[in-house]
Amino acid sequence: MATACALMAASCASASYQEAAMAASDAGDQKAATSLAKKEVARFSGSDQCSRTARLECGTLALAYSTLATYQILDGDRTAGEASFRSAKQALGLTDLAIKPSAAGIVYRDVSEAFWKMGDRARAIDVFKEGRAAGADKYLFMSSAARAVDQQPKDQQPTGPQPTD
Repeated sequence: MATACALMAASCASASYQEAAMAASDAGDQKAATSLAKKEVARFSGSDQCSRTARLECGTLALAYSTLATYQILDGDRTAGEASFRSAKQALGLTDLAIKPSAAGIVYRDVSEAFWKMGDRARAIDVFKEGRAAGADKYLFMSSAARAVDQQPKDQQPTGPQPTD
């Protein structure tokens, strides 16, 4: 959990966009939140800090993309949200192994929770299961989907890793 907090603190380096996006989202203005989150993604995706040769900011980029995906999903733009989620997963693939479980926990939990809030329980559970298979840390298990999966009878729960898209 401490790693997740440290990772989140690093991702909030540009508090102006992050805080403004969160405030806009809390006020119900998902379009403004999305616009601000796009600026945050641009800060990290436009640089060469996350690539196959330089993996410095890949965890932060993954978090920025998942935040964008969350706001897009909450705004009703599922297609854009899924595209941003795919970008977050690509950045996770380049993330340093020491922080990858924490970053994955945050990415998958937040996207799952956005689908849950929009009423798409099946997709929320699928994202949760994908995050579990991807090795996400305990933060993932704080999601609504995790509680729903825990309530399923044992014969309906998968026993091994689940395929991903």
